[in-house]
Amino acid sequence: MTTTHQLDGVPADRVVEVRGARADDLARSVAEHSAGLAAVVTRPGAGWSTPREFAGAMLDDLEHVAVQLLPAWLPDASDISRTDLGGVAAIRMMAAARASRAHYSRSFLIDLAVLAATGHRDGDRGVPARARVTQLARLVAEAFGRTRCVLLVPVPAEVTAEQRDAIVAGGEWLTHNAKVAVWLLGTSALHADRVPVVTVDGLPPGRPAPIGKPHPASAVESALEAALAAQSWATGRRWNHTYRSTALSAPIRLDLLWPDERCVVELDGPEHCHPVRFEADRQRDVQLQLDGYAVLRFTNARVVHDVGAVVHQIGTYLQGRRRETVKGP
Repeated sequence: MTTTHQLDGVPADRVVEVRGARADDLARSVAEHSAGLAAVVTRPGAGWSTPREFAGAMLDDLEHVAVQLLPAWLPDASDISRTDLGGVAAIRMMAAARASRAHYSRSFLIDLAVLAATGHRDGDRGVPARARVTQLARLVAEAFGRTRCVLLVPVPAEVTAEQRDAIVAGGEWLTHNAKVAVWLLGTSALHADRVPVVTVDGLPPGRPAPIGKPHPASAVESALEAALAAQSWATGRRWNHTYRSTALSAPIRLDLLWPDERCVVELDGPEHCHPVRFEADRQRDVQLQLDGYAVLRFTNARVVHDVGAVVHQIGTYLQGRRRETVKGP
């Protein structure tokens, strides 16, 4: 059975226990083989014991993903380079206009846009949890060009019976109110009468991309390469280049590199929103920056939504770097 057929067999409108797959592999397979679903890997932690607390943890994770996806859901914000009073006022106006056009809550979208741009809330949350989760799920799905979110929830083996009950009830609240799927991984002995079990076998792990070329399974890399190929300034690029910081360092694979300009471009799919993966990305970025590289990160959603803006930003940086090199110290 193909990966697509297996994924099509997992219900996307309820709480389901999925066996036989790791969260990252499942997220990658959903991204590559499911046209309608946007997979979000969550980490509920252990500080909850009620359905409300579990749903709140999922809501916080979903909001974190939405924040990371700006400007995919507010493209005009990519032109705002500052977060002073004028910049924040412009972002608020853009969010209000987008809310009106797309039928989002005005206060919800303004609050989220300001949070994403500044790292701080513009006042207290004024939207009830039920409305927030509905709009967050829709916003994240649309940012990825999909119609529905699926929350991938790795459940720790040490959860208590009380927490298992909270997972099921909280997950059912999410599926009912936010129209999301909740796929539970890494656990068993849930409520067999309420939670169907689906087994997926042989999902392909992430395959290394060929050095020097875009990954053949990545439509995002292919789209960016096609756009870069039309630009005279984009020469010297290397796709999927292996890099070591020192002779003793573990090798890492860089999505796209301009070695002469010491510029790295990374393209992030939904699996990069997992907190562990997110932290690993940041550690890589810090080491690359210490080694003298600039790191430009773009979400897959942004490349899909506006590859021209992504190419423009890369070009602006590269050409500025080249001018600095010509001028010298």
